[in-house]
Amino acid sequence: MIPPRKPTLIFDGDCRFYRRWVARWSHVTGDRVDYLPAEVGAPMYLPKLTLEQLAASVFLVEPSGRVTAGAEAVFRALATAPGQAWRLWAYENLPAIRPASDWFYRLMARRRMLFSRLTVLAWGEMVALPSYFLIRSLFVRITA
Repeated sequence: MIPPRKPTLIFDGDCRFYRRWVARWSHVTGDRVDYLPAEVGAPMYLPKLTLEQLAASVFLVEPSGRVTAGAEAVFRALATAPGQAWRLWAYENLPAIRPASDWFYRLMARRRMLFSRLTVLAWGEMVALPSYFLIRSLFVRITA
């Protein structure tokens, strides 16, 4: 395996739940992390994983060759964004955070349909952070 040139999060591209959250995470991390559905990323970076393993979790492949999965992968990916490293620090240093995060991630991964519905109820269809580009553009034109 040739490691990627930047952190690459590989996820189940057939899963709406993961697609929604990847949209949000990619907004946070910008171009610091690549996001690839498993059918594209796994053959390149994780060829030894089974389809069952790929469907059960997200995986982060780092340029160093390090591979992490689940909650740790998400925290590592988010830590690449300015002001977001505190999550990874808490995961690695606060005794209760790692087991609680890992447990909750496994629960969500097993019950993605339920958590997908809860996500839609809480945030709507799109969980990506709003850009406010249109509103900002209109405000500038109106006030100019």
